[in-house]
Amino acid sequence: MDRTQNLFTTTGLKMIAVISMLIDHFGAAFFVIYTSYYDKTQDFAGADIIYQVLRAVGRTAFPIFCFVLVEGFYHTRNRYRYLARLLVFSVLSEIPFDLALQDGLFERKMQNVFFTLLIGCIAMFLIEKVRDSNRGDPIFRISLGMVIGMAGMLLAYFLKTDYSAFGVLLLLIFYWFRSDRRKACVCGYLCMIWEYLCFPAFLLIYHYNGKKGKNLKYFFYLFYPLHLLALYGLRLLALR
Repeated sequence: MDRTQNLFTTTGLKMIAVISMLIDHFGAAFFVIYTSYYDKTQDFAGADIIYQVLRAVGRTAFPIFCFVLVEGFYHTRNRYRYLARLLVFSVLSEIPFDLALQDGLFERKMQNVFFTLLIGCIAMFLIEKVRDSNRGDPIFRISLGMVIGMAGMLLAYFLKTDYSAFGVLLLLIFYWFRSDRRKACVCGYLCMIWEYLCFPAFLLIYHYNGKKGKNLKYFFYLFYPLHLLALYGLRLLALR
């Protein structure tokens, strides 16, 4: 299959993911107040349907973000800087995430998705170091890589990051099967089958053309915490 004939650049995929995420968070952080308002009234069913549709549209975002993160990991000139940037935005995004989606300032029941992405990237980084080393036989290096992957999944689970262990596993699937897009999409969707409405994301990923597109790197990093703060502000205004 000629990938150059496909439709989506990295930037194109990111824009689709950002719009999907915004719709999802609009439902989760803002529109949810209307479903609560109409609770136990005859209008609740209509409000709840709108809420469910908004959340369903949002299922497309996370797999795309995982895919483009792996692509970025492969192409970055400095892996340490890449990891440091994820760490910075993990920390910066936590309070906006807690305010908008958990209605508190420092909530421990769930951490924002940047932490999931960071853990997955650290796992990929360590697996790559093991793979490229000359220590031990190939079976030992493969086994150690699997242990690193499982450790990353457990860390995400115990830290209660958004998408938890499944998020880290999806990143590793895109990493392991990067040379086989079809296998990556099939295995990735099976990993996320518990959120079956994410299926469109894998169709879009399959038609990635391998090109970067317009450089809007920091826009996508900044959009996450800023849109959460904006939605939290809207909710405060609506509840006045």
